Amino acid sequence: MAFPTPIDWTATVAAVWRRHRQGLRVIRRLDTVCWTDLTGIERQQQALFHNTERFLRGEPSNNVLLWGARGTGKSSLIKALLNEYHPRGLRMIEVDKDDLVHLPEIVDDICDLPYRFVIFCDDLSFETGETAYKALKSVLEGSLELPPENVRIYATSNRRHLMPEYMADNLATTVRGGELHPAEAIEEQVSLADRFGLQLSFYAFPQEVYLQAIDALFPHVADREELHRRAIRFATQRGVRNGRTAQQFFRQYGGSGGLDPACTG
Repeated sequence: MAFPTPIDWTATVAAVWRRHRQGLRVIRRLDTVCWTDLTGIERQQQALFHNTERFLRGEPSNNVLLWGARGTGKSSLIKALLNEYHPRGLRMIEVDKDDLVHLPEIVDDICDLPYRFVIFCDDLSFETGETAYKALKSVLEGSLELPPENVRIYATSNRRHLMPEYMADNLATTVRGGELHPAEAIEEQVSLADRFGLQLSFYAFPQEVYLQAIDALFPHVADREELHRRAIRFATQRGVRNGRTAQQFFRQYGGSGGLDPACTG
């Protein structure tokens, strides 16, 4: 097997780990989502902005867990972050959950470089019996060696605690001397998420926020009432209102000929 070519981070913004190559591959076609394209998640944007600004300035900053409902902009926010900050030296490496065992080696290769790296783990969660999270723990907080100052982990997940939660775990919780003592399984679940100093929650959009996202995608439509009626029906058919649904509606009806001419100005 050929050894992968070293990454030239001067000319490279992002890379992805490929397990079969045992190395990083340059990402050449980045998602172009912009920071200002995102609506309905301003609170989360501001918190992530503040943390990343501190990280780029070399000030104390946290690893970040973005958790919550599907399709609410968690991954898009990370992509927009890269587009916003790569001119200031931010670089990003995407690592799949199943490849986290290689995380220490990846970090070893970048810890002395003059760039600030975000390791991006999308849709992060672990099932019973999986052990890859142990490598993640060591990078999040270090072991004998401290974690590098130029690396932070930004992860997205539908689960708050990243690991499965079972009723039996709660039943094993005990009360001793008036104090609540969680079961060992619960302690394990919570301890991993606790290593992310900044945790941002995302929820399904209320209708008002969903329609704000629709309006941002269709700025030139004159008949807002008809546009909203169609957008609501589209979301109802899918059973969810979120940013992904708004984007899907745009891809179906945006552009010339997408909406009835009576709706457009």
